[in-house]
Amino acid sequence: MKKFVNDPNQYVPEMLTGIALANPDTLRYVPEYNLIMRVDAPNDNKVSIIQGSGSGHEPAHVMSVGKGMLDAACPGDVFSAPPMDYVLETSKMLASPKGVLHLINNYTGDRMAFDMGKEMAEAEGVRIETVLVDDDVAVSDSTYTVGRRGVAGNFFVMKVVGAAAEQGAEIDELVRLGDKVNSVTRTMGMALTSCTPPAKGSPLFELGDDEMEMGVGIHGEPGRRREKLHNANEIVDELLEAVVPDLPYKQGDDVALMINGLGGTPISELYLLYGHAHEQLEARGMHVRRNYVGEYCTSLDMAGASLTLVKLDDEIVKGLEAPAETAIRTF
Repeated sequence: MKKFVNDPNQYVPEMLTGIALANPDTLRYVPEYNLIMRVDAPNDNKVSIIQGSGSGHEPAHVMSVGKGMLDAACPGDVFSAPPMDYVLETSKMLASPKGVLHLINNYTGDRMAFDMGKEMAEAEGVRIETVLVDDDVAVSDSTYTVGRRGVAGNFFVMKVVGAAAEQGAEIDELVRLGDKVNSVTRTMGMALTSCTPPAKGSPLFELGDDEMEMGVGIHGEPGRRREKLHNANEIVDELLEAVVPDLPYKQGDDVALMINGLGGTPISELYLLYGHAHEQLEARGMHVRRNYVGEYCTSLDMAGASLTLVKLDDEIVKGLEAPAETAIRTF
């Protein structure tokens, strides 16, 4: 597999160096902790919002640092949770009088690292609260998680909580908002190909030319089932049948619809998927009030996509419509 790599062990630090050099006026890089942070953080007048998780899912999370989103991200290596000391030192560096909020995707390693980092930072006087993201409907449990996994729906939690923090909301209010958004967000993904971690140099799993993995995880975890490849509309229909009944979403709901690319899918194909999903939701009596098409949470170079739905109300829409500026785009 051909990739742009020097030393695989330096893949993440070299990527983070590039992000910081490309955004010198807004981002700061602290290599000791794989830390990308806002240059204006911490701010005494706002809660600091931190996320970590593994690398390989960019633009989540290091490219989601910026005004109206995260204040810092301290990822681990590719598909690996950050070490506890990354979480501890990041929490201390970002400590604000208004507190620190940890956003944690629901994976065993992430939860362990953030739980231990939180406990040690609190012993040094830092107030920390937590929001857990678990939007993936593909599995109820697995050897990789404690319950459902946190995937592309994480974007909506970051966006709404980040907007409120920018306006000076207190930490308890941010926890309420984050939990609320997570509770009405559901995601299901599928893969056409595997992904290739730089240190491994070969695909994590094999899919035949006529196969797809339905419900795949963003670290290459097995999905609900492996099946014969369907056409695009049939794939969307299967994703919707997994997501819509789960909340459930129903006639009359306003929703946000995201079609997220997993790293190796052309944007033209993502819009093709979006078009059918939009039409099918409208046919069910739901109103697609906000739409998101592109790469928000990837799996390196995996060809595939995920579909996320968020049930909207005026409070969530206000957060989604608020301005935000990160290393990748202005939302």
